[in-house]
Amino acid sequence: MGISRKHRLNFTKQAKEILQGLTLEEKISLMGGNMTVDDMYQEFIADPDNHHYNMTPIPAGGIEGKGIPPVLFCDGPRGAACGAGQSTCFPVTMLRGATFDRKLERRIGQAIGREIRAYRGNLSGGVCINLPYHPGWGRSQETYGEESYHIGEMGSQLVKGLQREGVIACLKHYAFNQMEYSRFKVNIECDKRTEREVFLPHFKKCIEAGAACVMTAYNKYQGVDCSHHDYLINRVLKEEWGFDGFVISDFAFGVKDTVEAALGGMNIEMCFEQYFGRRLLHAVEAGAVPVEIIDDAALRIIRTLLAFEKAAGAKRHQYYHKENTEDLFLPMHSGRCLEEMIGSPSHRKLALQAAREGITLIKNDGILPLDKKETTRLVVLGRLGNAENTGDRGSSNVWPPYVVTPLRGIKKVAPDIEVVFYPGMNLEHSKRIASQADAVIFTVGYDYLDEGEFTDNEELGIAGLSTGGDRAVELGLHREEVRLIKEVSRVNPNSVVVLFGGNMIMLEEWKEEVGAILMAYYPGMEGGTALGEILFGKVNPSGKLPFVIPKREEDLPEVNWHTEYQWYDYYHGYAKLEKEGKEPDLPFGFGLSYTRFQISDGDFSADKKGITASCTVKNTGGRAGDEVLQLYVGFKNSRIDRPHKLLRGFERITLAPGESIRMSLLCPWEEIKWYNPSTGQFELEHMEYEVYIGTSSARKDLLEGRIKIENAGLG
Repeated sequence: MGISRKHRLNFTKQAKEILQGLTLEEKISLMGGNMTVDDMYQEFIADPDNHHYNMTPIPAGGIEGKGIPPVLFCDGPRGAACGAGQSTCFPVTMLRGATFDRKLERRIGQAIGREIRAYRGNLSGGVCINLPYHPGWGRSQETYGEESYHIGEMGSQLVKGLQREGVIACLKHYAFNQMEYSRFKVNIECDKRTEREVFLPHFKKCIEAGAACVMTAYNKYQGVDCSHHDYLINRVLKEEWGFDGFVISDFAFGVKDTVEAALGGMNIEMCFEQYFGRRLLHAVEAGAVPVEIIDDAALRIIRTLLAFEKAAGAKRHQYYHKENTEDLFLPMHSGRCLEEMIGSPSHRKLALQAAREGITLIKNDGILPLDKKETTRLVVLGRLGNAENTGDRGSSNVWPPYVVTPLRGIKKVAPDIEVVFYPGMNLEHSKRIASQADAVIFTVGYDYLDEGEFTDNEELGIAGLSTGGDRAVELGLHREEVRLIKEVSRVNPNSVVVLFGGNMIMLEEWKEEVGAILMAYYPGMEGGTALGEILFGKVNPSGKLPFVIPKREEDLPEVNWHTEYQWYDYYHGYAKLEKEGKEPDLPFGFGLSYTRFQISDGDFSADKKGITASCTVKNTGGRAGDEVLQLYVGFKNSRIDRPHKLLRGFERITLAPGESIRMSLLCPWEEIKWYNPSTGQFELEHMEYEVYIGTSSARKDLLEGRIKIENAGLG
């Protein structure tokens, strides 16, 4: 089991006893990162041969003589960012969102947790659950998709997996962090319903799952820096949600004022003391910050660290350490060596499984799977064909021992087929070699130069931190890639486009030119293997889009990526398109397979637990496959402005050819309440709800029923 709030609170008495023996200076020392300014600048100057960001855990606090371990921070939504080329690089979070596989995400959390512990870390900064208001956000790849319910469900499993291994799960970035270019200066505003129903529910769900740490965002909300935000941190997070853990700032530039941050609920300034430390001590001595604020922060830190130290020790029957058998966090035993779990075969297999489950087939006119017997010559076109393209190179970067590129993966799966690779610079040459092939695979889309974490290096005085940024110009492919697809597909109709990117990519301009399209996202160190297996039918594709793809970019919310102010509306993604009656190019939750599934015999009911939708799912095709069953609840009869429908349940299932199963999905009443700004409460409407169950958000893929709530006791 993970480290729950109830378990952590058992350490309150011990933590208070330690706290009573600390001086004010010692308490405050727990509230700041242990790096120096010079350390921090060196940390962010990437030198792959000798050093990179977070190569070792980043420390904060800790008093050895008082039995208080330090916080030891390890970044990485797609794996442990530490190490010099040994870590397992999982697919980006967006691809894992496309799996809709809760159990798999928990296992990935456990694997990342084991590797963090092997690096002597005790905290993971990898639970990124910000909601992409607009798919152009450069760090969309670090989260699970556009849907709050889905983000909360998947993020909760990552939390549980990490904390099962004795690693503190840190949620980030709290809150309203959905842009890169302006993240240090933008002030976000929205109405109260948008705040509570769209942008905060997934944070709350992950807190309820037991997350013990929260990282604040760089941006402002309602004119106040998120790291100083009394309303977000003290009132909502700590008081309303009962959060017992500690709050840390985003690195270096998160805290901007000593007194405001301390009073606003900030507990640890990362990753060095700039506004805390001596400044905080002086503020307390001057009476500007009550000593009770310091005591509360120190208690939260000590209690959390004691609970997780104990949890790590409880696993000493599983692992031992090669070198330091006196390590405070990593227990010893005569079993497996914990270091050997870093990049281990079992973890690499897990990365492969995630890529297999997440890569999404979004068009197939019968071209796929390719037949090895009928394919003698294959051409791979595009600059990404042999690129080690695992995602952005900012703080989420992971350094694996190898990366299987698309080209290597195809050759690995089909060693007897002649595979020709060309980046596609010369159009005529591309057409010539394509005309002589049995099929063409286009490898197009984005890499770390196109999107990802962004810092204005010149403004901040940091060299070589990262590139990327938001997709502020357009959301389609590069112009040369569109031309390559259009021209080459005319000489070879057996054309397959493989898209790489962290969020949706516009298709309308070229999708009719090709016979098949796969969305590969950033599929991790074994992504090329999974891609090859899917192309040749060794693996049946089963991913589902965790976002909607519109026909026009104008159908998306308006965002100014270079701004000091941004308003967020209530609607975005598939909910916005449905509300406005606009047909998407591809719906949320959509994904094809090499087999066929039939959904029938829908049944809908309600009791005190919530709404239940049931149906029979049958594999009517000729091969085994996975399907993701989805439950949506509709609000057409609402007396207030609400979405047409929202995802409120999902389950991944595996069926053999001809096999059928009866499935039921439950939507608790809490999931369909609306936030009433007048009462400050979530309320359940007593009306008739539409309930849908099926395989995507598209009406044609759903069975429909209705549930009328007249009994106030139901909810």
